[in-house]
Amino acid sequence: MSTPRKNRSPLRPSTQKKTRNEAAAPVRRPRAAEEGEEPVARTEAARPPRGRAPAGRGKPAEAQVEPERLQKVLAAAGVGSRREIEAMVEAGRIEVNGTPALPGQKIGPGDRVKVNGKLVPLRYAQRTPRVLIYHKPEGEIVSREDPDGRPTVFERLPILRRGRWIAVGRLDFNTSGLLLFTNDGDLANKLMHPRYELEREYAVRLLGSLEDEQIESLKAGIQLEDGEAHFNSLSDAGGEGVNHWYRVTISEGRNREVRRMFEAVGLTVSRLIRVRYGTVELPSRLKRGMWMEMSDADACKLAGLPPPVVKPGERKREVRVHRTTPRA
Repeated sequence: MSTPRKNRSPLRPSTQKKTRNEAAAPVRRPRAAEEGEEPVARTEAARPPRGRAPAGRGKPAEAQVEPERLQKVLAAAGVGSRREIEAMVEAGRIEVNGTPALPGQKIGPGDRVKVNGKLVPLRYAQRTPRVLIYHKPEGEIVSREDPDGRPTVFERLPILRRGRWIAVGRLDFNTSGLLLFTNDGDLANKLMHPRYELEREYAVRLLGSLEDEQIESLKAGIQLEDGEAHFNSLSDAGGEGVNHWYRVTISEGRNREVRRMFEAVGLTVSRLIRVRYGTVELPSRLKRGMWMEMSDADACKLAGLPPPVVKPGERKREVRVHRTTPRA
């Protein structure tokens, strides 16, 4: 009776021969685990689900990312503000994994989100928002399209490869001055939402001058059609003849609110310029019709994010003033 060979596999009899393809196939060894990772065996259970890209080397696995609200993720992707996205959900314009999205729904990496039937590339890692500072002239409307064919502020802005520019607040057709744009809907919501009460400052030219009683009533509060409104501050900036300049600050952004407040006390605004929005002031070198992009560090500071990490040898983006002509 022959002695059995050692290390014989119980699953493969010793008499079974390897095929030519098996003999030629190289032996695949599991890759070495990256620092901080657990070694993973090459099994069916360890393969990523179909339709999802495997995590890259040194990157966290998708399962480690906590799901976030749909409107927050899409706002960060530049689809629109949170309010706009909520309206899209209600209108059935957004799908998650082939089914209509629900209000307040949470999504994570691997979920496929479509807006108006178009797949949206999503990012869950922090990214630096882009912010434009634009000096709006009179005669432009803050809208993407105008039925009357008037020029819009978006016609002067640079084209984005991903997402879109979101206007932070509005200025009416005859108002000029500081207008902010961002590709981050979450930041746009933070800058516009009434609960944050970001202060806006305007230079106002009136036909005539204010009396002391009018100044006090404007600061105390005046009743308008849509509720009471008041200026946080109102100061005399001088003037000659029938024109007189004032500086006012307000923490709301209702339609034509500054003009309506002066009309309520019997005076007409002949010129209105926004010179500050929150902590952002209109640069003196930025003339009407010109725009400049905020530095990454300033954009992160405005959004309340940690400053961006500058890689060794990487050059900082130069902040320049651009003059553009409206696109045809």
